[in-house]
Amino acid sequence: MYFSKIDVYYKIMEKIGTMFSQRDQTDIIRIGVLPIDGFALMSYASTVEPFRAANMLSRRMLYEVVNIGPSLELVSSSGAASVAPQATFLTASRLDYVFVVAGGNPATFADMAVWNWLAKIARFGVRLGGVSGGPVILANAGLMAERRMTVHWEHAAALEESAPHLLLERSLYVIDRDRLTCAGGTAALDLMLALITQHQGSVFASLVSDWFLHTEIRPAIGPQRSGLIARIGSTNAQVLETVKAMEAHVADPLTLENLAQVSKISPRQLNR
Repeated sequence: MYFSKIDVYYKIMEKIGTMFSQRDQTDIIRIGVLPIDGFALMSYASTVEPFRAANMLSRRMLYEVVNIGPSLELVSSSGAASVAPQATFLTASRLDYVFVVAGGNPATFADMAVWNWLAKIARFGVRLGGVSGGPVILANAGLMAERRMTVHWEHAAALEESAPHLLLERSLYVIDRDRLTCAGGTAALDLMLALITQHQGSVFASLVSDWFLHTEIRPAIGPQRSGLIARIGSTNAQVLETVKAMEAHVADPLTLENLAQVSKISPRQLNR
């Protein structure tokens, strides 16, 4: 007779008296998700789906995910889909975590109602998280002081320039006390799996990871991008130095002459 990995897992957990059967309803961890208009679907899915899978695989309500907004109006993603908030700032209650999921250019976001609400719930002990561009919104709200953080590589250079006091790292995700930030995309999956590991243990977190064919939970310090040689398909030292300089100045692009000085070749050669 064939038994799937899940069947075997259930049998083992039932035999030893799984800890999940002992969890009281008050133990349900409530996760608030605040999608900002233009959020990326990949980042959103990587944030909420691990908790849905955890509930399904445990056959218990371990997590409750609540979409939150200033109102109940639909929030549009960068694609064709939208998210309907289930609660507003006035009605959301008993939250353990709130994750701000943002895309586009989060530096242009300036909504005092959102900033004030985030600051308010932080004072009440809610742990705040930022996904993709979400960390920028938390930082601009003044909520990342003396906290290590990360952000999507696209926004890192501009954030470093505008707020040099921030403890910014170029990693997949960072958990620093009551703040959790990640670079977005599939890095959100790794961050949520790290949380599930904290709450439910590494064995169960690995089962959730396997459910998404994610065979390895990446460490927080993992790189956000593949190596430069692999990305541009060249081993030419001058080309590599030029690309490095360009990536380091996304917010303030260098001129052709500046790049030529960096790569130590003439502008004409570089233009070729």
